Amino acid sequence: MASVYRYLQRLSHESPVIVWALGLGFLGPAMVVTVPPIRKHLGWTPAERIPTTFPLPDRARRPVSGFEDPKN
Repeated sequence: MASVYRYLQRLSHESPVIVWALGLGFLGPAMVVTVPPIRKHLGWTPAERIPTTFPLPDRARRPVSGFEDPKN
């Protein structure tokens, strides 16, 4: 186990980009498992969905007048 630590220590000095890439790569799947329970514990609820259609009024629809095509 000490040799793995020494290797990672040496690698972090010689090429830190690889170490950061590995760290962030392992962090992503770990967050998939840990973040949702933490959010639930803190009381987070998803926002209300944004409407995708225009709401229709609750009244009888009047026919539009004055915008018809002219008759030739």
